[in-house]
Parts: sequence; structure tokens; C-alpha cells
Amino acid sequence: MARAELIRIGENALWRLPGGVVARICRPGQSAAAGRELAVARWLRECGVPAVRPLEWLRAPVEVDGHPVTFWEELPPHRAGTVAEIAPLLRVVHELPVPDLELGRLDPFVRLAARLGEAATLDDGARRWLDGRLAELQAAWRELPAGLPVSVVHGDAWGGNVAVTRDAAYLLDFERTSVGPPEWDLASTAVGYGTYGSVSAEEYAAFCAAYGVDVMTWAGYPVLRDIREFRVTCFALQHAAIDPDRHHEKAHYRLACLRGEHGPRPWGWAPVG
Repeated sequence: MARAELIRIGENALWRLPGGVVARICRPGQSAAAGRELAVARWLRECGVPAVRPLEWLRAPVEVDGHPVTFWEELPPHRAGTVAEIAPLLRVVHELPVPDLELGRLDPFVRLAARLGEAATLDDGARRWLDGRLAELQAAWRELPAGLPVSVVHGDAWGGNVAVTRDAAYLLDFERTSVGPPEWDLASTAVGYGTYGSVSAEEYAAFCAAYGVDVMTWAGYPVLRDIREFRVTCFALQHAAIDPDRHHEKAHYRLACLRGEHGPRPWGWAPVG
């Protein structure tokens, strides 16, 4: 790896290698998910959806010290997508027939219990409230009202997972791609507008116009919003346990918002990471 260049470390680590190749190093135990990412990327390309391309001569993840590693063609110089640029890509994906791939059903609660277990900055009262809220949200998810037809969903639809080059916009990162309500993808931008305050009214209107639906008018939206808010709060609490000096205030502000201590949305949540 002497000539490798670190691009980003998050849930996975991305390294730029010689020859226009990007290595994606996944967490241990994620070989099946890494293989699914490769399959989804190839399927999207076959369907004509612009997506990052895996190396054709490496059809499966390579295991290195317990970490599954996948290899991808590096994109030309690019920037992150805007919400209006994400919307048409999502619409195309949502309209595709569900493929004969082992995608699994969307589970918006994956890893949440583990993150709460690792949230060492919580007192007993906050932990009980979070455990009870998690159970409420799981019950509400099971009772979602009818909406758009179930489809393939990207699962993590935000600007960082769209790369815009001089010629096109490409979808990236298929770790959470599955089958479920397409409103889940749309709710990501809606929460950016309604909860974070990071998406302006004009940007949100452009997103809705580009996709053709305003998910915030759907009766099930409050459930998806609440789940997404809960997810990012658990993520912040996990980070606060690792680095309290940097993340304790952000994490516990989010928790206080969920508990009704800071008035109505938007709450102006700052990014964690």
C-alpha cells in the first residue's frame, strides 16, 4: 500500500491505488454485503443507470486480514450531488423491476441496538427512554400506510453518494441497497429540510419537482422522519462514547430535541463524524 492514497474513512475505508483503481475496505464480517454491492452496481449498469463501476476481472470481494475488499474504477474529477441531482437518479432506480438478486428487505433498525449498547454517555433514564422509543418506532414501521409501490431502494440517498462529473451524475455506495418503500430514500432529503435545516425551501422544492412526489405529504412520512432522526441520534451517541470532548454536546442536543426539550423542527443539527 506504499503508493496508495487515502480518500476517506467512514463506515468503510476508501483508498486510491495506481492505475485508476479505488479499493473499498469493509468492516470484518461484511463479505456478503460487499458481494451484494458489486452485484447491485453491475445490475444498475446493465439497466443503464449511471453508477460507479467495479473491476470486471474481480467479481467477488477479496479478504485481507479479515476485511472484505472490493475494487472499483476511479471516476473522473467530480463533486457531490445536489438534492435536485439526486432526485432523477432515485426515480429511475425506483421504477426498475426488482431484480433476481438477494437484496433482502429494508431494515431501518439495523445496528441501532448495538449503538445504544455502546453509548456510554447515557444515564439510566435516557437509556430507558431510548429503548422504549426504539420499540415504538419498530411497531410504527410495521404499520406503515400504503404508499408508492415497493421497489429497490438505495438506502443511503444523500449528496455524498452521488458523484457529478463534467459529463454525468453517478450513484455510489450500495451497502444499504435493498427492497422496501421508495419513500425511505425520499425521506433523507425531507429530513434535511424539515429537521436539520441543511436543505433550503428552494432546494427541497427543486427535489420534489425533479422526482415528482413530495414525501412530506404522505401519511407515513412522520414515521420515516422519526426513524431517521432516531438513527442519526444513535450514531451521534456512539461517537460521543468514543470522543466525548468532540461529540457529547452534539449527541445530547439531538437526544434532547427528540424528547421535546427544544421546541419544533428544524433543530439545526450539526454533522457528526
